Amino acid sequence: MLEGKVVALSVSKEKGVPKENVEEVRIIENFGIEGDAHAGPWHRQVSFLDISTLEWMKTLVGRPLAFGELAENVTTDVDLTRVEVGDRIEAGTCLFEVTQIGKKCHHGCAIFQRVGKCEMRNRGIFTKVLKGGILRVGDPLKIIKRGPQNGKE
Repeated sequence: MLEGKVVALSVSKEKGVPKENVEEVRIIENFGIEGDAHAGPWHRQVSFLDISTLEWMKTLVGRPLAFGELAENVTTDVDLTRVEVGDRIEAGTCLFEVTQIGKKCHHGCAIFQRVGKCEMRNRGIFTKVLKGGILRVGDPLKIIKRGPQNGKE
């Protein structure tokens, strides 16, 4: 099992723009983060990105990237390259199911215009909320692999 913690939480009222960092968020079951533009009854309610992706992007763009600058909601120190669709992420008291890895890049979005690249298209982890609650920076986070015993839902 992969374990670590929530390093940053970020929200925005608009899609396609860098998010603002906050200390805690309210996660709503089958909806997402209260007040975030990506929340809603669809398959990409909450997005995750790991610190190693931000470090890698720093080498590409030649400057540090702030948490939320790539429009991720949750930044973690857990290596997310080993996550697969169907895996679950337990963060604090909340539970998420991975529904998509990567997404189509909108070259006209504010993030691409500012940064010049956006790795959410390759390394972003998108989830739906199975169990809501309050999520805080520093909360434990673990990946629950979808083993044969769990099957596909």
